[in-house]
Amino acid sequence: MHSSTGLTKVQTLSSPTDPVAADIFELPFLAGINPDGDPVFESLEVELVEDTEDEVRLVRSPLLTRNLAAGDKLKVINVSSAEYKLLRRSGNLSIRVFRVHQLDVLAENLSAKIEKLGGCLDKQTDRALVYSIHFSIGFQVIEELLSAVIKDYPDTVWYYGNVYDPEDGTTPLEWWLEFEDQE
Repeated sequence: MHSSTGLTKVQTLSSPTDPVAADIFELPFLAGINPDGDPVFESLEVELVEDTEDEVRLVRSPLLTRNLAAGDKLKVINVSSAEYKLLRRSGNLSIRVFRVHQLDVLAENLSAKIEKLGGCLDKQTDRALVYSIHFSIGFQVIEELLSAVIKDYPDTVWYYGNVYDPEDGTTPLEWWLEFEDQE
């Protein structure tokens, strides 16, 4: 099934807070460029924003695509070329955790702690975890938690997915400073 924007329907979901089923679609996002110079795309689940045909909300934070997190609202410009415009941030931070071995052990420990702060595990692969957690929890609290847990797993690294400029990877985007103005 396709929407008028060309999105392919994945499945129909419902939640206890929304008895009406939400239509979930997959949308390709440019995740980067491979060593040969070819684009690499990540397929992300989105839901159509009510009463629109070209606005979507990310269902989960991405693993590879930078500058986005669960709940962010986007305008679809061109599905076939994976063009979109960020309309509104959700306030969620995307946290990506990478580990080569025994990721399940780390996931069990870290996920419980993230959930206690109101965050959630959005994606788990063989070597990566992706979490969403609202920035209002505080960067220091989040970073202290990650550091405390990861010290027991020396081969683990973590990164924010939507805090630093995707171009240089070091310049803070500082969207959270203006977040209150979006309300």
